[in-house]
Amino acid sequence: MKLEKVPVPPATLGEGPRWDAATATLLWVDIPKGRVHRLDPAGDEQETIDFGRPVGVAVPDAAGGLMVALRDGFARHADGRTELVARPPEPPGNRMNDGACDRAGRFFAGTKAEDDTPGAGSLYRLGPARTCEKVLDGVTISNGIGWSPDERLMYYVDTVTDRVDVFDYDPETGDLDGRREFAALPGPDGLTVDAEGHVWVALWGGGAVVRLRPDGRTDLTVDVPAANVTSCAFGGPDLDVLYVTTAWDGSAGGELWRCRTPHTGLPANPYRGLTP
Repeated sequence: MKLEKVPVPPATLGEGPRWDAATATLLWVDIPKGRVHRLDPAGDEQETIDFGRPVGVAVPDAAGGLMVALRDGFARHADGRTELVARPPEPPGNRMNDGACDRAGRFFAGTKAEDDTPGAGSLYRLGPARTCEKVLDGVTISNGIGWSPDERLMYYVDTVTDRVDVFDYDPETGDLDGRREFAALPGPDGLTVDAEGHVWVALWGGGAVVRLRPDGRTDLTVDVPAANVTSCAFGGPDLDVLYVTTAWDGSAGGELWRCRTPHTGLPANPYRGLTP
């Protein structure tokens, strides 16, 4: 699997790639610049929405538009307007970071302190009725989230722990329990899960994406020509194209990469909440 650089302007901190099946486009963000990018791979055309404040992740909204985890909370962007939906009770100096939606449309996203104060962040769940609940605290850098194909497991990364954890997950209620180590890795960041139940994890400082078997063992490694690899996602009509985001490290990085693979991903779920 040889990576190809996508011809788009580099990001400062590229993150959160997400395939929007409804529009056949790829979403990803540049966190500190507060920008959400949308790529049409058919012609490699790109559109950008500038929110003017940090944005941790963007996901499609089933009702149209986007749901985003902005610096201060969950927001909906549609028809050129941005509405703050829920503001988690976070202390000053914290911001929202990576996230994802389950099949029921619940939007999970976590927080971190800008200065990486240990344990200052949390993980939140925004439900369909726009109720925002804290589901985990004591987090330092809340990052990748993904579910097994049967949605009975939820994988989760707090980067500073140098491991990927797994929870037992109840798809009916969105509750999680039984946190335990799934795999020990240096600098895990964003992640995605493929149709075979393997977990793909981007390695910050590791210059790679690794594919982990359902038992946590490493199955393969995809080398990335950037030290700070931030996240990955499957896209394309057949969900067989791996997209990889990276961050600028002072000398390199910030590019968006892709490669066709013999593996297929799971569809990215939109937020399914109440419209205004």
